[in-house]
Amino acid sequence: MKYLVILLLISLSSVCKAANIKNGADQIETLTSLIGNKKIALVANQTSLTGSVHLLDTLCSLGKKPVALFAPEHGFRGKADAGETVKDGKDVKTGTPIISLYGKNKKPSATDLANIDMIVFDIQDVGARFYTYISTLYYVMQACAENGKELIVLDRPNPCDYVDGPILKKEYKSFVGMLPVPVLHGCTMGELAGMINGEGWLGNNLECKYSVIKIQGWKHGDPYSLPVKPSPNLPNDQSIALYASLCLFEATSVSVGRGTYFPFLVIGSPLLPKDKYPFSFTPKALEGFDKNPLHKNVVCHGLDLRETDISGLNGFSLKYVVEMYREFKKMNKSESFLTRPKWFDLLMGTNQVRLDMLKGKSEEEIRSAWNEELKKYREIREKYILY
Repeated sequence: MKYLVILLLISLSSVCKAANIKNGADQIETLTSLIGNKKIALVANQTSLTGSVHLLDTLCSLGKKPVALFAPEHGFRGKADAGETVKDGKDVKTGTPIISLYGKNKKPSATDLANIDMIVFDIQDVGARFYTYISTLYYVMQACAENGKELIVLDRPNPCDYVDGPILKKEYKSFVGMLPVPVLHGCTMGELAGMINGEGWLGNNLECKYSVIKIQGWKHGDPYSLPVKPSPNLPNDQSIALYASLCLFEATSVSVGRGTYFPFLVIGSPLLPKDKYPFSFTPKALEGFDKNPLHKNVVCHGLDLRETDISGLNGFSLKYVVEMYREFKKMNKSESFLTRPKWFDLLMGTNQVRLDMLKGKSEEEIRSAWNEELKKYREIREKYILY
């Protein structure tokens, strides 16, 4: 009861603070003045709201209809499953052409940009390197730089505002890790745009001409509760807070609750002992969450983290993945645990975490390997902080 009261107070405090926050998209007069008479494209999804109205609908109502829409992972309206190919098409409501940035092509082509003067980017991030929206930002910036187009980033708060985890090594660069930043980068999209440009990460001496419409009423360290799911399987603040720590299980035989109404809030497997892990759940095909989840229609036993006090995690922890690996090892089933080791390394941006875990090292020992690199990253990050 005491914990629930504390949660309620925190929630009420967050609501009060959120009411005073003006995201980039809420400053519509500033945006329309920057657009002027330019032909624009919009990179957006279901989180791209002006108040309670989608940014696309707002722009159309003001006579600033985009020439094209670019859709990231999960699609323009955010309904596609994780990893599901997003197809080109048309927005049902406005008829605006949609060009997919999550399929065969993840970067706007010169042809895509031929009749466009400016791109407006407005997507809510959750602060984790492997959350692919920051990879989309990177490719959009690169395309703008190569084709002489302007970019406007409509900034939003980082709801998991920590700096932690290993720095990505260049040999592990992929769409779930484009930038040499830690698992939790501690930046907003606007700040990341500055870092990408300033650190020369676009390559070939490219520089993107961009501007950021900054958040008003928020600073680093302030809580932020998202008004809409940022993706199908992050239903609430608790799941977002656990996401960075639990995403590692996507490379294992342990379910993170996809196919339930509480994904990234539980972990479990049919192989875990029922007597030690009495909590159970059964993944099902769920529209709006996951249509083909791991262990579909099979009972899984594990941990229920929905009401766990995770304030001590500081955004990222290896405790859950280390515990599960040790449990499987006790059962002489360690080979059944890490089913996709290469994917695990891509998520981590290094093979150090996996190899140290297999050697039986503690979380503290594993973490010590990236302390010095984190210190250097914090110094780089400081140059680009806007809040």
